[in-house]
Amino acid sequence: MLKFPAYVTVWGAIGRVAHAVFSVLMLLGLLLPILVVMPLSFNSEPYFTYPMPGFSVRWYQMFIERPEWRLALQNTLVVGAASTLLATVLGVLAALGLMHQRLKGGAFIRGLLLSPMIVPTIITAVGVYFAFSPFGLVNSLFGLILAHAALGVPFIVVTVAATLAGFNETLTRAGRSLGASPLRVFWSVKLPLIAPGVISGGLFAFATSFDEVVVALFLTGPDQRTVPREMWSGVREQLSPTILAVATTLVVVSALLLFTLEALRRRTERLRGIQRN
Repeated sequence: MLKFPAYVTVWGAIGRVAHAVFSVLMLLGLLLPILVVMPLSFNSEPYFTYPMPGFSVRWYQMFIERPEWRLALQNTLVVGAASTLLATVLGVLAALGLMHQRLKGGAFIRGLLLSPMIVPTIITAVGVYFAFSPFGLVNSLFGLILAHAALGVPFIVVTVAATLAGFNETLTRAGRSLGASPLRVFWSVKLPLIAPGVISGGLFAFATSFDEVVVALFLTGPDQRTVPREMWSGVREQLSPTILAVATTLVVVSALLLFTLEALRRRTERLRGIQRN
């Protein structure tokens, strides 16, 4: 039996129950396609039908043992780690610059930095392809790292700028008054306090690179295929349950990233003394 506070009217209670039911239905509508597909990755036979004749992990073994999948996973991890590192450095520097009081045209620069989040990915991919072609960066992991770093920078800027908005600049002035250099103050005082924002942005940037496929289609060749690129090719050429195993693995990795982000958000609230009812 649901209990509501005394000030809630009958229509208010009905509205809250309706809102909860609608939210649950929307959540099920979003998760149901994923929950239906995931068990099929453990099917012992290469069929996409229920009921399953048996349980097997052989599709996960194929994902680990097949050379094309191992190369794709290796490329994905290398590109994701390198592009995240590059995006983090550039994004933190950009966020620090945007928070400077003497900066003119900050709104325009911020919009320019965040434009990769707004512009359709296919437009970005075509632009990057024509921009990188004269420099020989097409069909290379280095070019893909640069492109994914550009896609990840906006996430770093948003999260770090939000963290810097609550930063007490008195700490910076106190460090400077004690004789510390600006770089020493940044490493010893500011960076530890804004670390949750930096890590959150880095996780978003890594997740963006981890499942990005449109830019990879334009910039990668046979030797630079990533996991999403390999999945795209597999769906077009020969649909295999291995793709379901890879998709399930990607879902698990994404869920772990979300749990990590939630833990960082709670830690940030505790550091700021924010209490939720």
